[in-house]
Amino acid sequence: FFFFFFLFSFPSSTMSDAPELYQKRAQRNAGLAKAAKKEYLAKKKDNRVKRRQMVANARKYEQEYVNAERQEVRLARIAKKSGTFYVPAEPKLLLVIRIRGINGLAPKVRKVLQLFRLLQINNAVFIRVNKATMNMLRVIEPYVTYGYPNLKTVRELVLKRGYAKVKGNRIPITDNSIIDHSLSGKGMICVEDLVHEIYTVGPNFKSASNFLWPFKLNNPNGGWVKKGNHFVEGGDYGNREDAINTLVRKMN
Repeated sequence: FFFFFFLFSFPSSTMSDAPELYQKRAQRNAGLAKAAKKEYLAKKKDNRVKRRQMVANARKYEQEYVNAERQEVRLARIAKKSGTFYVPAEPKLLLVIRIRGINGLAPKVRKVLQLFRLLQINNAVFIRVNKATMNMLRVIEPYVTYGYPNLKTVRELVLKRGYAKVKGNRIPITDNSIIDHSLSGKGMICVEDLVHEIYTVGPNFKSASNFLWPFKLNNPNGGWVKKGNHFVEGGDYGNREDAINTLVRKMN
């Protein structure tokens, strides 16, 4: 008697509402799955379009590099044939590497090194060549070595030593999506876009350079020669022009 009284003394709404709750849950899950599938398909389509664009950009850049190299050779041959000299255009890009530490640094030198983001020994950054940067380089010349990097050097540094600055954090560039999320507004969605913008010193060079964390290189194989002497005197610091590419091979 007490068992039946306990069983029928409570309303049976909970048992009758259970199927309705299951239906609502199933509808909610179906809606979420449909939205997730729609988002996945849209993202997949967007990625397909971007991959095609990346391939097209890479081919266009490669042809641009080849044409520029052929143009230099053609102009040199014309000059030689006419008995004159061909003077190439002034380089627009510099790679600056810090080679000395903090001992005995003057305040002005320390400030310029901070502006160039050269905070540690063997840090390297890309810099645009102009009057202001050249004047600043003269101030810190005994503490750095610099030169004109070629395409191979720029590409190897970005691919092997490239780290991105994302919200103040140092993130390895392991995927094109990192570049896409940060620089898509500047027309850069992949590594080749980034390399092209830096090598050609394009209109968005500042954004591309600031996006890259300063490269952290090793000491060169065989060590330094003499940091206290200029490169033209058989030392290490100062402008070494195209010889910077050989140095980077030893440090990368």
